[in-house]
Amino acid sequence: MRLGLALGYWGRGPDAGHVPLAQEAERLGYDSVWTAESWGSDAFTPLTWIAAHTSTIRLGTAVAQMAARSPTTTAMHALTLDHLSGGRMMLGLGLSGPQVVEGWYGRPFPKSPLTATREYVDVVRQVLRREAPVASGGRFHSLPYRGPDGTGLGKPLKPITHPLRAGLPVLLGAEGPKNVAQTVRIADGWLPLYWAPSRPEVYGDVVRALPEGFLVAPMARVKVCDDVAEGLLPVKAMLGFYIGGMGHVSRNFHADLMARMGHEKEARRIQELFLAGRRQEAVLAVPDAFADEISLVGPRERIAERLELWRAGPVTDLLALSPDPHSLRVLAELNSRLG
Repeated sequence: MRLGLALGYWGRGPDAGHVPLAQEAERLGYDSVWTAESWGSDAFTPLTWIAAHTSTIRLGTAVAQMAARSPTTTAMHALTLDHLSGGRMMLGLGLSGPQVVEGWYGRPFPKSPLTATREYVDVVRQVLRREAPVASGGRFHSLPYRGPDGTGLGKPLKPITHPLRAGLPVLLGAEGPKNVAQTVRIADGWLPLYWAPSRPEVYGDVVRALPEGFLVAPMARVKVCDDVAEGLLPVKAMLGFYIGGMGHVSRNFHADLMARMGHEKEARRIQELFLAGRRQEAVLAVPDAFADEISLVGPRERIAERLELWRAGPVTDLLALSPDPHSLRVLAELNSRLG
C-alpha cells in the first residue's frame, strides 16, 4: 500500500505550510500529493506550485469538480501539468452536488449523473489519446456544439499540444454503488469517501473483485496523539460540515452515505442541527465511533494495529490528511515496517 498526502483546499487564504509539507512527504517516500477544490481555491494552481518545488512525488487532484470546466478544458489542465512535472499527474474528478453545481457554477445538475460522468471521462480520454479530432454526441457534452443557440460553425479539433501520456490516470470520486460500479468500468482508479476498512460492502459487491492495477485511494485523517477523542475532533468538524451543510436537506450525498454506513439517525440529526445554525452541536453529534473507523488517530501502537486493516483490503493508496510532519513520519515508518 502506497502513501499519499492529501492537502485539500484552502480556507481563508493560502497555507504557507503546504509546500514544505509536500517536500517532507516526498523525502519520507510518499508516493503522491493531492489538492482539492470546493468554491474557493482551485485544484490545479496549487498543484502546479507544488510540482515546481518537488521532483519525484506524483501529483493528483482529489477532486477537480467536473462542473467547473468543460471536459476539454480539464484535459488541457491535466496534459499541461503532466508535461511540466515530467509525467507525474493524476486526474481525480468528482461531480459534486446540486447546491454547488447550480449555486456556484450556475449550471444544471445533471438528471443522469452516471451518463454525465461517462461522457465527461470519454472526452478527456479522447483529448489525451489524440488519435483523432475530439467528437461527442453526448446528452450532456456535445462536441462540436449543436445546440439551437449555436452558429453551427464548430468543427472537431485535435489538441495542438501532444499529450505526454495517453494513459494519464483518471480517477473518480464516487459514493453510491452504481456510481462505484461505473467507476470500475471507465476509470483507472477510485477516490472513496469515508472508507471504513472493515466494511467495504457499503460500496457494493464490485469492490470485492477489482481489476488488476485499479487504484483505490481513500483519504483518512492521520494524527499521532495520546487522546483519541481530542484527535478525532477535526474529523468530526469535517463530517459535521459535509453531512450537515454540503448539500440540501433533501439531497445530500454525504449524509446518504453515512446513513448507508449504519448511522442514519445520527446523519439526519447532524443535518437538522447544522441547518438550524447550531453548528457546534452538529459537530458534537457526530458519533466518535463513525469518525474513528474512517481515521487513523491515537497512540503509535493503536495506529499500527489499525493500519493492518487498511492494508488487508483493496486500498492501494492511503491518502493521509495530516498537517503534522510527525504523524506523516510515523505513518511512513509503520507502513514500511508492515511491508
